[in-house]
Amino acid sequence: MEPLIDSPPTLRPRTGAILIAAVLGYLAGQVVAMVLTILGVQFTHFPGGLSALSKAASPPWWSNVLGLLGIWTGFAGAIYYAYGAGNLRPLARQWRLRPTDVVYVVLGVACQFAVDLAYRPLHLHNLNQPVNHLFDAAHGLTFTLLVAMTALGAPLMEEWLFRGVIYRAVSEGAIDAGSRRAVVAGVLVSAILFALAHAELAQFAGLAFLGVVLAVLVYRTKRLVPSVITHVSFNAVAVIALIAQRAGH
Repeated sequence: MEPLIDSPPTLRPRTGAILIAAVLGYLAGQVVAMVLTILGVQFTHFPGGLSALSKAASPPWWSNVLGLLGIWTGFAGAIYYAYGAGNLRPLARQWRLRPTDVVYVVLGVACQFAVDLAYRPLHLHNLNQPVNHLFDAAHGLTFTLLVAMTALGAPLMEEWLFRGVIYRAVSEGAIDAGSRRAVVAGVLVSAILFALAHAELAQFAGLAFLGVVLAVLVYRTKRLVPSVITHVSFNAVAVIALIAQRAGH
C-alpha cells in the first residue's frame, strides 16, 4: 500500500494527544467565540444584552462572524499542536492544486443532492435552520462576508483539522499504520467528530456521510485540496439555494 507521505516518519503521530488537543481546541474556540461575542454586545450596545442575543432567532451578522473567528482560533491551535508536539508531518503535496481538481466541484454538488434525497422521505422541516440562523440578518456586504466565511473559510479550516489532522493522526498513529483497519478507523473517527462538531442532530447522518467521503479523498489523493474543493462545493449549493430563495421573495 502506498504511504500517505513521501517518506516514512521517524516517529508516529501522538494520536491520543492530538485527539485531546482537537477536543480542547474545539472547546477553547467556543470560549474565544463567547468572549468575542460579549465584546461585540458591549461595543454595539445590543438591546437586551447577551441574554437576548442568545435567544435571537436571527442574530446580527457580527455575532456569527465573531463566532466563526473564535471557533477557527481553537482549530488553529489544535492544528499547530498536531504539526509540532504531536509529531504529525504535513502531507508533502497537501496544498498542490491540479487542473483535474475541477471534478471535485461536481462531487461536492453530487454529495449535497445525495444527502437531500436521503433526507426527503423523512419530511424534516428544520434542515435549513442553521443556514437561516447564519444569514437571515445579513444583507449586502455583510451577507457577502458571511458567504465567504461559510463557503470558503469554514471548509478550509474544517478540512485542515478533521482530515488533515484527525484522520491522519488516527490512521498513521496506529501500530498497524497504513493498514485497511487503521485507515477505516481514521475515516470513521474523523467523520463522526466532524458531524458532532456541528451540533445539529437532524443533520448528523448527512454530515457523517460527507465526512467519510472527504476522508476517503485525502486517503486516495494524499492531498487536502480535493477535500477542500468538495466541501466548498457542498456548502456553496446550500448558499446558492438560500440566495435563490431570497430572490424569489
